[in-house]
Amino acid sequence: AVSSREGAGEEGKQRTLTTLLEKVEGCRHLLEAGQYLVYNGDLVEYEADHMAQLQRVHGFLMNDCLLVATWLPQRRGMYRYNALYPLDGLAVVNVKDNPPMKDMFKLLMFPESRIFQAENAKIKREWLEVLEETKRALGEKRRREQEAAAAPRGPPQATPKAGNPFEEDDEEEPALPEVEEEKVDLSMEWIQELPEDLDVCIAQRDFEGAVDLLDKLNHYLEDKPSPPPVKELRAKVDERVRQLTEVLVFELSPDRSLRGSPKATRRAVSQLIRLGQCTKACELFLRNRAAAVHTAIRQLRIEGATLLYIHKLCHVFFTSLLETAKEFETDFAGTDSGCYSAFVVWARSAMGMFVDAFSKQVFDSKESLSTAAECVKVAKEHCQQLGDIGLDLTFIIHALLVRDIQGALHSYKEIIIEATKHRNSEEMWRRMNLMTPEALGKLKEEMRSCGVSNFEQYTGDDCWVNLSYTVVAFTKQTMGFLEEALKLYFPELHMVLLESLVEVILVAVQHVDYSLRCEQDPEKKAFIRQNASFLYETVLPVVEKRFEEGVGKPAKQLQDLRSTSRLIRVNPESTTSVV
Repeated sequence: AVSSREGAGEEGKQRTLTTLLEKVEGCRHLLEAGQYLVYNGDLVEYEADHMAQLQRVHGFLMNDCLLVATWLPQRRGMYRYNALYPLDGLAVVNVKDNPPMKDMFKLLMFPESRIFQAENAKIKREWLEVLEETKRALGEKRRREQEAAAAPRGPPQATPKAGNPFEEDDEEEPALPEVEEEKVDLSMEWIQELPEDLDVCIAQRDFEGAVDLLDKLNHYLEDKPSPPPVKELRAKVDERVRQLTEVLVFELSPDRSLRGSPKATRRAVSQLIRLGQCTKACELFLRNRAAAVHTAIRQLRIEGATLLYIHKLCHVFFTSLLETAKEFETDFAGTDSGCYSAFVVWARSAMGMFVDAFSKQVFDSKESLSTAAECVKVAKEHCQQLGDIGLDLTFIIHALLVRDIQGALHSYKEIIIEATKHRNSEEMWRRMNLMTPEALGKLKEEMRSCGVSNFEQYTGDDCWVNLSYTVVAFTKQTMGFLEEALKLYFPELHMVLLESLVEVILVAVQHVDYSLRCEQDPEKKAFIRQNASFLYETVLPVVEKRFEEGVGKPAKQLQDLRSTSRLIRVNPESTTSVV
């Protein structure tokens, strides 16, 4: 076994690295300018859980990374590339001896860890020391590069900064940094070990512990000066904060498992907020939940029965929305109100996702108006339940569904008009004969459910009805259309529904008007007049009343229908009609 610490100059170190790595298959592409070998040696890797020996490896510690290669037993002195770990994301932890397991140390690099055994205690100590020294040197080098990049390029007197060795102010006040440095005691053990402790917390996903350490340091350094040693410590800590933030961001990314509830994001969100990253936490939380909602909807099985699918869709979506809203309130209570605006925008976007799935199943598949009305009713009921937590999205679902519902109303209106015209073309103006008492009883019940309470006065002896089949069918179809339309109703559809009703009614009324003017047979003319009376005195008032009950206000257009000259006014004592 071999372990060696390189002591030559950088040129010699570079040559040594090149020579050694020629023995490692698959790593030539990893070499970069400026890299050199610091230390290398043989190690034995162990499995973390059961401490079973896994393989013999060789470690190559460069000035900015650690390369691990595995032995090739068949080729003496040759290795195969296994892994490369940047030092700024690597934590080294001493493993206490527990015979027979001894001389071990652990490397932590999120999200994995590996345990290695050195040949003896001396070599283990060398590995630990040289790893820490190399990490410290790398951090110092990068800090100097950052300071050099941030240094002003103009005349030194333009923007003097304390602590810059190139500025004259340092010579004029040489004692100031020293005085400040004396006031800040960084010798405590917890401060000395803070960078490494942060590395361990990050590698072990102890987010709360990492932020607790940062809070402790910030509290200690609060209102204290910032001499070079403090700035150096801050630079090391800031690098860990960047790493911690990256890990927390990854925890909230949609690439992670989305099967958990919104509570699964709480740890990462709360620690980002503590780090002062409230806006980022809000953005990532909402993006995570959007992906979760989208996945839940996509995985929902489409059933044969549309209404059953819509029940499941509403349950999955609105339950997720409710849980997200409650978790948002818990996580972001007391934060910037801008987060709440972001949540409202997110909720509208999520509702759009829901409506896309809803409309595709309900409206694109040309379901009947009654099925569509029942589905919309279910969605609106679920939406109204969100009002219990102060989240009223009813206006959003109305706005998103208005076009589809308007199209459905228009289509069904056209169906009724075409059916009415077809029946009108075959109209013989004869009384209905239902043949059996059961059929007559069923019709009476249907008319009562339509709101026609005085239908009895239009029934005659046996199973006769003193009305035309066309008028009765029109009444049932129109009242059915109105009932289903009222389930779909919201204010944005008021005029659409009203105009559709007027258009449907006029088709029947104009047909009666035309028949009354053209009919010459007195007996048949009297029968037509009786049907006109039924439409005018019974059906239209029922339509007006039901419409007013459904929308909460009367409809002047429906009232005007009975008073305009276009509608037939029937005077029972007269033999003529007023058109």
